[in-house]
Amino acid sequence: VKTHIMLPQITWDSRLNYYNSRMKQALFAGLLFAALTIANAADYDFLIRGGRIADGSGNPAFFADVAIKDGKVVRIGKISGAATTEIDARGMIVAPGFIDVHTHADEIVEQPKAENFLRMGVTTLVIGNCGGSESDIGKLFADIERAKVSPNIATLIGHNTVRQKAMGGSFDRPPTPTELEKMKAHVAQAMRDGAVGLSTGLIYLPGVFSKTDEIVELAKVAAQYDGIYASHMRHEDSQIFTALDEVVRIAREAGIRAEVSHLKLSGERAWGKADEVLAYFEKVRASGLDITHDQYAYTASSTTMRQLIPNDAFDGGKETFRKLIANPETKADLVRRMKERIKARGREDYAYAVIASYRHDPSLNGLNIVQAAKKVRGNDSLDDQIEMILEIEKNGSASGVFHGMNEADLQKFMQHPNTMIACDSGLREFGKGVPHPRGYGNNARVLGRYVRDLKVLRLEDAIRKMSSLPANTFRLKNRGLLKEGFWADVVIFDPEKVNDPAAFNDPHHYAVGIPYVLVNGVAVIANSEHTGARPGMGLKHTP
Repeated sequence: VKTHIMLPQITWDSRLNYYNSRMKQALFAGLLFAALTIANAADYDFLIRGGRIADGSGNPAFFADVAIKDGKVVRIGKISGAATTEIDARGMIVAPGFIDVHTHADEIVEQPKAENFLRMGVTTLVIGNCGGSESDIGKLFADIERAKVSPNIATLIGHNTVRQKAMGGSFDRPPTPTELEKMKAHVAQAMRDGAVGLSTGLIYLPGVFSKTDEIVELAKVAAQYDGIYASHMRHEDSQIFTALDEVVRIAREAGIRAEVSHLKLSGERAWGKADEVLAYFEKVRASGLDITHDQYAYTASSTTMRQLIPNDAFDGGKETFRKLIANPETKADLVRRMKERIKARGREDYAYAVIASYRHDPSLNGLNIVQAAKKVRGNDSLDDQIEMILEIEKNGSASGVFHGMNEADLQKFMQHPNTMIACDSGLREFGKGVPHPRGYGNNARVLGRYVRDLKVLRLEDAIRKMSSLPANTFRLKNRGLLKEGFWADVVIFDPEKVNDPAAFNDPHHYAVGIPYVLVNGVAVIANSEHTGARPGMGLKHTP
């Protein structure tokens, strides 16, 4: 069978049509290639180029690019691709976002930007410390999700909160068996709802009246869920070893990991014992207990002025206290005990105690008790100072800053490999009061003063204390390292410029030298300003 194929006659018109068709095909291919190139340009959400990577492990820093997509770190190395946003990090350190395990940012739903923390590189906050927390942990996480907050949030369940709910206003006694069962059930529910552990504040009401056995029983419940026991101990002064013995007993009998909150030696009579304290920790760890500690980088603490008054004056609440100081006989006994207590601590007056925020009379903010007594009462005798303290408490109390630590002890604690960096601060309202500067500058102070200037720490060790060590200690999964597959919590800072301009007499200054901070792959600080973004998550603990 023969098939005849009739070929068309080639004319100039047909040739012209042929070439026009091929040109259209080439143009389409070019446009398609351009479109694909644009698509490829957005392979990553962020590409951080040319920085020196301190990955949080404590290993030596190295130069590399970091690629981020969908909230996670996806590549670290020499990356040839492009991204929606590129950051030139040459001359900068790129590190995991800092994790602060001891904060009092419990009003995070009301102040969701948490700018004072983010500006110093802190991307994850642990709240519920010192025995005080939200009562309903499940509701807390629901509120965080609804409010959309800027940092990540984890929480402890507070012993004081649980005790108050179970025991009402009568505290200077052990709980009844029924009350203890209520407390244990409350802790169990909090752990199921995502708390990372149990906290105590054993100088605060009502925890100050609790016995060790009570805390052991509650810690056992937290241990069943692989929680941690974090304690503001009963003593941080010359009686610190008695307080440490209690922490160790609780950890041993409950079978729980333990964290000593804001490790310090307060008061001149305790100074110089840092080596003994650290040797104590090493002995305990060698015996099989998992115990760690955190610290802020200042030689002054901060709490309420109420701590200057014996605790038993408050059993029964504010009305009991007012009746006590209205009675000349009971007031005289209280004044006598306050004089004995301050002299037992090696002090002659209350000049070390500075009023930080006193709503009743803000003009006293920034004055120490001696100065305040002179201004209000016209005399600064010890009796007048005590009257000033009692008057402050009668009028609703005040927060204070207490100067009482030693720099040499601070540095020794900081160098220990199990010490985490934590500021013990709440959320700051810029310009309000005269609060402790740690809430603005703690992490920046470590990087500037103690790493760069004094060389107390290696850079990589300091970052480990702010990232992987707290993440591992508090079981925060896929956080604390710059690692492929981990959440992209990232801080970028200039090691030559990072600093803490906040001072005790002028605290309202944000940290400097930290131009970029990312939370879950979203920029919350860019060009040293808060972007308004709220990508933070509630980090629920799962056993």
